[in-house]
Amino acid sequence: MSFKVSINGQLFDKEDAKVSVYDHGLLYGDGVFEGMRSYSGRVFKLVEHLDRLYESAQAIGLTIPIEKQAMADEVNRTLKINDLTDAYIRLVVTRGSGSLGLDPNRCSNPQVIIITDHIALYPPERYRDGMEIVTASTMRNHSAALSPRIKSLNYLNNILAKMEGLRAGCDEALMLNHKGEVAECTGDNIFIVKQGMLITPPSDAGILEGITRNSVIELAKKLSIPFAEKTLVRHDIYVSDECFLTGSAAEVISVTKIDGRSIGNGKPGKITLQLGEAFKKLVHQG
Repeated sequence: MSFKVSINGQLFDKEDAKVSVYDHGLLYGDGVFEGMRSYSGRVFKLVEHLDRLYESAQAIGLTIPIEKQAMADEVNRTLKINDLTDAYIRLVVTRGSGSLGLDPNRCSNPQVIIITDHIALYPPERYRDGMEIVTASTMRNHSAALSPRIKSLNYLNNILAKMEGLRAGCDEALMLNHKGEVAECTGDNIFIVKQGMLITPPSDAGILEGITRNSVIELAKKLSIPFAEKTLVRHDIYVSDECFLTGSAAEVISVTKIDGRSIGNGKPGKITLQLGEAFKKLVHQG
């Protein structure tokens, strides 16, 4: 089946969905995006995702040409046209077509692109048994150079770290910040459990505050699981009792080995499983 892609409100077969080669999103990674999931026809945390998209755009001086409600309506329309209920949505806004050169003032007509499709980020056995990750030598972009709170189209930093993980036979890689502290993985936030306490790096560690991350934190509070945002180093991951990753595409997935070291007993932990089940219930609520 060829899904339809929405570009500025017009629907195209995905094979015919195109932007200009002069678009600064292509030429310079100048744009922003969101990755979202729909469950049973309902986009999970759509308002929160759109708030972050518009905030990212504002941070880079990019005016999105439609209002949030119109954007939400178009996301839902594209899902409906493609007859998708459980899907992955990639919402992209580029700076638009311009001349060669960095000057964004020479760009016109920002492109609003909505892609809806199926996604299986990791194989089912990873969710059952847990996954192995490695620490990448590629460090996370310095937050003073590019704010990690901007979800921009330039993902080369993450891609280089991802390549390190893949070369090591792992689906994910852990990224450290310029201080050598734990930041996040290439596409997911990271949590550990130590002596019953759920811990994740704080926002000033150079992370993107994920929508799924925040949902899991709220679930932990409802389940009376002790929680703290705390600066972590690799040693903390190595000696943790449990570890897991969160992300819109990944959802909640256990990490059972890092850098060749088993975490806990080498199996998905009790709190990880508890939060994973609670997250499944949350996303399938009415």
